[in-house]
Amino acid sequence: MVAEMKQAIYVQADLAFEADRVRLINEAIAAWGQLDVLVNNAGISRVIPHSDLAAANSTVWHELNEVNVVAPFHLVALAESALRDAARYRRAGCVVNISSHAGIRPKGASIPYAVSKAALNHMTRLLAVSLGPEIRVNAVAPGLVDTPLTAEWTEAQELWRTRAPMRRAASPDDIAKAVVMLVESDYLTGEILLSDGGLNLT
Repeated sequence: MVAEMKQAIYVQADLAFEADRVRLINEAIAAWGQLDVLVNNAGISRVIPHSDLAAANSTVWHELNEVNVVAPFHLVALAESALRDAARYRRAGCVVNISSHAGIRPKGASIPYAVSKAALNHMTRLLAVSLGPEIRVNAVAPGLVDTPLTAEWTEAQELWRTRAPMRRAASPDDIAKAVVMLVESDYLTGEILLSDGGLNLT
C-alpha cells in the first residue's frame, strides 16, 4: 500500500494520552487533506496468570482499558467527521480495530487483557450500528502472530504448530491482508474476523 501511494508519514504518539490522540488524527488529516481509513492497531498487554487475581490490580486494569478500549473509541470520534466526508465524496469511511482471539475465547495473556479485547469487539459492533452507512466498522481478531516478541512463547508456538489446521502462527503480513480485505469489502460492517489459523475449531 505504501509502495502504491509512494509516500508515508510517521507520527509518534502515546495513545494513553488524549492530547496525543488528537495530534495524531489532526496531523494525518493535515498531511493528506482527507481520511478514508482508520486502523486502530496499537494495543498493550500484561502477562499475568489467570489464577493470580491479586496481580491483576486496578493499575493494570486502567492501563489496558485506556489503550485498548478508550483510545480506539476516542480516535474514531476524532476521525468521524473526516470519515463521513470520505463517504460523501468517495466511498464509505472505514475503521478496522485490531482485537484478539482472547476477546472471543477464554484465553489470553491476562484476564484484564482478554476483557479489554472483548470490550473492543462489542464496541466494534456498536459503532457499526451507530455510524453506518457512511462509516463501516470491523475488527480483526488474531491468534498468535509470529514476531520477535512472541518467538519466546514456546508453548503457544507449539500449540499452533500442532493443533491449528494451518500448523503455524500468523505472520504480520497475514494479519495485514485480513485488514485490507475488510477495507476493500464495501458491504461488511460489524464483523469480528477471527484470524487464528483455525485453532478455534480444535
